[in-house]
Amino acid sequence: PAVDFTYAPGRSGSHAMDILAGFNGILQVDGYAGYDALAEPRRVGGTPLTLAYCWAHARRKLHDIYQKDGSEIAAEGLRRIAQIYKIEAGIRGHAPESRLAIRQAQSAPLIEDFRKWLTHQRTRISAKSRLGEKLGYIHRHWDGLQIFLTDGRVENALFAGHDEGGRTWARMASLIETCKLNAVDPYAYLRKTLTAIANKHPKSRIDDLMPWAFQKTSS
Repeated sequence: PAVDFTYAPGRSGSHAMDILAGFNGILQVDGYAGYDALAEPRRVGGTPLTLAYCWAHARRKLHDIYQKDGSEIAAEGLRRIAQIYKIEAGIRGHAPESRLAIRQAQSAPLIEDFRKWLTHQRTRISAKSRLGEKLGYIHRHWDGLQIFLTDGRVENALFAGHDEGGRTWARMASLIETCKLNAVDPYAYLRKTLTAIANKHPKSRIDDLMPWAFQKTSS
């Protein structure tokens, strides 16, 4: 088993279409409309993907309003999201099955309360106001914001500062996450592998340096 992170410059939906051709499953995204085509019934390159939306982006909408207007409603939304974040902080790094069980027991009731609160606030506030627009954003992406309650693998989105940083991050994250998936200590793997490369390990035997090979030779 392996994890593959791929970086492409820009936010064009075509990048995701190309990278994910043939892939079926869950894709974690922000609310950018360029990804919507991946969830359409006639998606090119595979069956429709399930889009898991990011709570960090939902939170940002409320944070921006609170910073500008000091809105008490936005503050209440941030407080509710902070409760969800606190649970996530406690289960970060746990196995997906464990995370899912805790999310179902602790986070699901909070999400349901947030839904009721959101519905109530939207009946009181003009949809054309700045706060109304932010609440509308959360409402439109609600189904995707709940995916983390049904799949313990789903995380928040990750960011890179620039193109080369993105490419480097993708390479390193792919190796580290593949190590974890194969029950290999990432630090031990990277140390041994980089040492082998420095000692001119032959390119013809690159397969020997894969995380799953490291697991076999070190067991």
